[in-house]
Amino acid sequence: MALAMSAFLTGCVEGQFFYPDRIDYGSPRALGIESTDVHIAGPENNTLHAWWLPAVGPAKGSVLHLHGNAANVSNHLPLVAWLPRAGWHVLMLDYRGFGRSQGKPSLNGVVADARAALAWMRAQRHMPIVVLGQSLGGATALRAVAGGSAGVKLVIVDAAFASYRGIARDALGVLGWAAAPALLALPGTPNDPVTAAASLGVPLFVLHGTRDGVIPLHHGKALFAAAREPKQWLEVEGGDHLDALAREPVRRQLLAAMERAVAAQ
Repeated sequence: MALAMSAFLTGCVEGQFFYPDRIDYGSPRALGIESTDVHIAGPENNTLHAWWLPAVGPAKGSVLHLHGNAANVSNHLPLVAWLPRAGWHVLMLDYRGFGRSQGKPSLNGVVADARAALAWMRAQRHMPIVVLGQSLGGATALRAVAGGSAGVKLVIVDAAFASYRGIARDALGVLGWAAAPALLALPGTPNDPVTAAASLGVPLFVLHGTRDGVIPLHHGKALFAAAREPKQWLEVEGGDHLDALAREPVRRQLLAAMERAVAAQ
């Protein structure tokens, strides 16, 4: 039975990182936000869907938002709906297999999708760029920017994990040794977010809630410790998974960091 469970986990463990759907959870218009549908030519002939939310008034820069592992951009919209009014364009990307984007998600595939979105922003001259990644999106953001940072002035990582096998081990720990072979199916150290953080060539802002029950705080601390200066750490006292951006003091600190990063270049 244990061997059968191990074989099953090896085949499906990467799929447990993704819970996409095509449900409409709400529109920018319902929140009084202007938006445009964008279709990006992604890797492997996939067409990726995104929302472009233009800044209200003169733009300070553009934000690429990389969401977490569930649902689609419409579900994550409230997390960044405040940014256009603060003077920032926002590109909200749905990875392959999420929402109206084609394809099937994979851990390496979503990194390639993020790089395609960055390439689109550069081609459209939507710079300077701030990359904001949350949860799985934070891990994806680090890898995407470490592979090519042209135009990117700051990476913000909210409630992300440091390694694929590490977060899976946290989740599957109760299965004991039976889970070990399954973890080998995940990207290893060379492709881990913490490895990307160590090689990142742009400023990094890491925030993490002290009561995050999905991705423990030690993951955020590991990412911050690995990164080179300049970097900034924000420990959100009492914060649960992905509730930091609902807090006005956190928003103010992020906006200040974004403006500093753009002004420094």
